[in-house]
Amino acid sequence: MQSNSRRLSDILAGPPLMPAKLSHVVLRTARLKPARDWYLTTLNGRVQYEDAGVCFLTYDTEHHRIGIVQMPGITGEPGMGPGLEHISFAYRDLGELLANYQRLKALRIEPYWTINHGPTISMYYRDPDGNRIELQYDIFSTAEGANRFIAENYAENFMGIIFDPEEMIRKYEAGVSLAEIVERPALPAGKTAWDMHRP
Repeated sequence: MQSNSRRLSDILAGPPLMPAKLSHVVLRTARLKPARDWYLTTLNGRVQYEDAGVCFLTYDTEHHRIGIVQMPGITGEPGMGPGLEHISFAYRDLGELLANYQRLKALRIEPYWTINHGPTISMYYRDPDGNRIELQYDIFSTAEGANRFIAENYAENFMGIIFDPEEMIRKYEAGVSLAEIVERPALPAGKTAWDMHRP
């Protein structure tokens, strides 16, 4: 009889955990359209999703390489003016992301925001200068799957749903199917996408 259980300790005992790739950069702006147009022109890119407050664009098969967000309350104060929103690094699989979470937590480095964006399971950290770093797992194995999810779901909720990483680890190690673990729930009643945001 084969067990479906998994152990993150097996991953941690293996080679050092490192991201598989630099995934994307997200920028804050008070001028969405000029920023959008500049990146589309400069990178010869295309829009994956946009509305009045966000634009996600790419130039290759990745679901997005540049995110531009016209965030409410942009000011000239540190961390809230135009500039870098975050840098994202992707891990090869969910187990590596969760094992890395445990590794960092043991070193007292914990995420300030954990969210199921839909195309990704993401954990956001702050470096010593306050720069935001996203560590993520790509849920879809192809760009087409991520693009389809974006097209079908982002108008209702482009942000995602906050999750508890400890609960996700319990499910992962208990052998719950990956599809069930990463399925993004609907927004709670009366909430908006911005209610899921943690600056």
